[in-house]
Amino acid sequence: MPTEARQDPSPHPAPDPVPGARRPGRPGHVLVLGGTGEGRRLAELLHTDGVRVTSSLAGRVAAPRTPPGEVRIGGFGGPAGLADWLREHAVDAVIDATHPFASAISFHAARAAAEAHVPLLGLRRPGWAPAEGDDWHPVGSLEEAARAVPGLGGRVFLTTGRMGLAAFASVDAAWFLVRSVDPPEGDRPPRMRLLLDRGPFTLDGEREVLARHRIDVLVTKDSGGAATAPKLAAAREAGVPVVIVRRPPVPEGVEVVPGPPEAAAWAREVLGRG
Repeated sequence: MPTEARQDPSPHPAPDPVPGARRPGRPGHVLVLGGTGEGRRLAELLHTDGVRVTSSLAGRVAAPRTPPGEVRIGGFGGPAGLADWLREHAVDAVIDATHPFASAISFHAARAAAEAHVPLLGLRRPGWAPAEGDDWHPVGSLEEAARAVPGLGGRVFLTTGRMGLAAFASVDAAWFLVRSVDPPEGDRPPRMRLLLDRGPFTLDGEREVLARHRIDVLVTKDSGGAATAPKLAAAREAGVPVVIVRRPPVPEGVEVVPGPPEAAAWAREVLGRG
């Protein structure tokens, strides 16, 4: 007698979903590449919406302000490592809300999102624009800024962060007031004073800094935003020239929005919550 075929009581596993496609019945998962005020605000908006949000911080600040939701600190191991992380953690969308000058992670994110087939959005606060009375000297890099300083002044307020001080290590014709959140490491200007502080800053406070230290030139990056903008107004009032480093380009083909509300709306649309 022919043997009756035995039925497997368990259903066959469903085929793998299209990479980057949200699985039905699962809440959306958004990875926010953060470390900025905009990134924290975006995480708050998404968390309030009930979205699973993971904020990734580079770990360059000793005591970062952590947003709501899940937080991871440290790098991913390049674009390939980030692509693997997106797949392993079932990420539905990536929002790059890093600092406008964190260009390496932005380009890594673009490559990783394309490889993992995950939608990517850039969140970039608008850059600053000169106002009447400003004496701005735009440059393309910190090295160009260092070369411009000796011709503009001898007492420099340097607000470009602690990571780029090596560019000014050979400038011995000027004295530097260096402001950063954490103490710098590595090469630095030979004549300098360190001012540890974290924004937001006030106009009155910036006026006092310029006057107390007899600052005659300001060096900054075009970071944009209101938290550190008062130094520009104080420099304008005091007739202090500003060496301002232009922003690096964003990856080609990546949509960019100016604020957290627009980024949250994009996420809702991607997740089908709009």
